Amino acid sequence: MTTGSSNASRPATDGISTYLGQERALRADRLGTGGLLLSVLAATAPLMVVAGVMPTTFAVMGIVGQPLLFVALGVVLVLFSVGYAEMSRHVHNAGAFYAYISRGLGGTAGAGAALVALVAYNALQVGIYGIFGFEVSGLFSTYAHLEIAWWIPALAALAVVGLLGWLKIDVNARVLGVLLVVEVILVVVFDVAAIGDPAKEGLSLHAFNPDTLSGAGVGTALCFCIAAFLGFEQAPVYAEETSKPHILVPRVMFLAVAGVAVFFAVSSWALTVAAGPTQVVGAARKESAGMLFSLTESRLGSTFTDVLHVLFVTGMFAAMLSFHNVVARYTFAMGREGLLPRTFGRTTGSSGAPGSGSLLQTAVAAVVVIAFAVADDKPTGDPTGPVLHLFTWFGNVGALGVILLMAAASVSVIVFFARRGAAGAQWWRLVTSALAALALLVIAGYTVKDFDVLVGAGPGSALSWALPGITGLALVAGLVQGLVLRSRAPEAHARIGLGNEAFQLDRVAQETS
Repeated sequence: MTTGSSNASRPATDGISTYLGQERALRADRLGTGGLLLSVLAATAPLMVVAGVMPTTFAVMGIVGQPLLFVALGVVLVLFSVGYAEMSRHVHNAGAFYAYISRGLGGTAGAGAALVALVAYNALQVGIYGIFGFEVSGLFSTYAHLEIAWWIPALAALAVVGLLGWLKIDVNARVLGVLLVVEVILVVVFDVAAIGDPAKEGLSLHAFNPDTLSGAGVGTALCFCIAAFLGFEQAPVYAEETSKPHILVPRVMFLAVAGVAVFFAVSSWALTVAAGPTQVVGAARKESAGMLFSLTESRLGSTFTDVLHVLFVTGMFAAMLSFHNVVARYTFAMGREGLLPRTFGRTTGSSGAPGSGSLLQTAVAAVVVIAFAVADDKPTGDPTGPVLHLFTWFGNVGALGVILLMAAASVSVIVFFARRGAAGAQWWRLVTSALAALALLVIAGYTVKDFDVLVGAGPGSALSWALPGITGLALVAGLVQGLVLRSRAPEAHARIGLGNEAFQLDRVAQETS
């Protein structure tokens, strides 16, 4: 049981206890293994990956061996999870990444990581509104013969996500769970249909041949594919809201990484089987995100494909809600520790949700969506215009930020246990963390190097440095904030990353003063 749980369940004896024990602690015992697993897996948006990321990777990089990339990334992320999960047994904080980095690399590094995390997860969440609005607009046009601007469904979804963000996390988990399970079932049905009815080349395992990974595009293809895994690392964010975080968080992380790696490896292989290994790249370049739907229509019929279109949209909604929950909790953790105004470090009413953080994320999303809507001279959704730029630009900015955070967290794990004198006992975890950090830094390097490819910009485009620069600016700003706190408010600086432990110290100090 976390310290937050004991305070949240104990009746308040005075106003100070109420403020310190309830408003600054997320409610424990809200999530079990199933709820936590569904909450983090929803961010992976299976249909969005299978229909969007996979065809894009085939088309842009021309690499048939995409299934092998998912296996390789699964190995890297399991290596990362070994140390990360062990760290979660010692640190229970809704500001997961920055809390872990603070414990290992110090409060200043933690402040930098906090702002990077806030920007990265906001970018991932906000970016999905672009493709969501575009797809919903397309559904209205196809099935209702009604032309509506993409930003109308985007803003409607934004309002619903903001409302759900105020509710209890177990309510959110049920919503996410239903949407995720249905998505997974539909993708599995496609996988079975593809294997049962392969293209002319038959049930080929050519996509698992290492020779298919030769070429200069492998590093960039890894950048595309690692985005499909984002979500599993969110498990520690919910640690304060589980009954046994030291058990549930590591369990869910390993289940999520292994499940995602196997699921996407099999699904990307099924795409090569359905289209044919020698034809899949050409088909992806011709049909883009429409490839999955054309393959299902020829095998499973138009009704199944129509349902797939609808679930494609609901899956994106689930991902938006999942990322919204994470951003709200990061905001809460930062407010509680003085990295943001204190008002963001309070929970809301009987739900125990981080309401102020939820409101802030909703406001940020609204500003960005409205800005892109104003910039769009074809508001019904032009695939080459601002509506999808919102998705590609922000999605890749967010992915870069999370990759860097994972690399920094891996290094922090090594330092954390070394400083505690546990390097000998934890040596194999430190080795896996070092290997993961190295691999993640290589992927981050390719991401920055080929950012113009990732966002579809031309060589020499200002976007190739301006968009990654957002992550760089966030890091610099956070480090400066950390240095200022260390100079002007050393007590506040020392509390960065402490989470519930910090407000326990507050309570003791107030009660003894």
